[in-house]
Amino acid sequence: MTSEELALRTELIEACRSMNRLGINRGTAGNISARYGDGFLISPTGIPYEKLAPEHVVAMNWDATFSGDVLPSSEWRFHRDILRARPDLNAVVHTHSTHATAVSILHKDIPAIHYSIAAAGGPTIRCAPYEIFGSQALADRVVKALEGRRACLMAHHGVIAAHVSIARALALAVTVEQLAQQYMLCLPLGEPPILSDSEIADVLEKFKTYGQQGTAALEGLRQAC
Repeated sequence: MTSEELALRTELIEACRSMNRLGINRGTAGNISARYGDGFLISPTGIPYEKLAPEHVVAMNWDATFSGDVLPSSEWRFHRDILRARPDLNAVVHTHSTHATAVSILHKDIPAIHYSIAAAGGPTIRCAPYEIFGSQALADRVVKALEGRRACLMAHHGVIAAHVSIARALALAVTVEQLAQQYMLCLPLGEPPILSDSEIADVLEKFKTYGQQGTAALEGLRQAC
């Protein structure tokens, strides 16, 4: 195992533990994957996060083969299919966060109630129709729901958030739960007003220059001023 692979395995384990500390997951219900080499790394099935060691993280190939006697997450199919279909994404986080799962039970998409929904890539966070966990049918539904997006719900199940890194996918999963909580708080008063597609498009454009952008962007900002 290279030092690079060890570091990624360690980061994946810490992210699994963080899901529970952040309150967006309980027990071993969630799972995480990250692109690596000619395949991907994924959390194992049924091992408590506090007992995870780097050797428990499973290295899988795109053809679903893996070595060793530790079984991968039962949800490996949608992890594989998302990463294979979306070269722009390098990590997938799946949680059963309370409010987002509640929205999924209602078979609702999360609409643009707050501009931060743009972090998921568009004006909605879609809800994929129900299929039994671990199935290829669910993986197919999820890949469809993620078209043009980085997050989706799964009916009667939970949340998927994907991004360029484990850290950003985990942060997106937190954002999805916050949006879902806000939406659930609004619903007793009726369907809330939402931002328009053009307003979200403006946010997406603004996000391109949000945060620390490096020295080239800083110089451009100075010149613009």
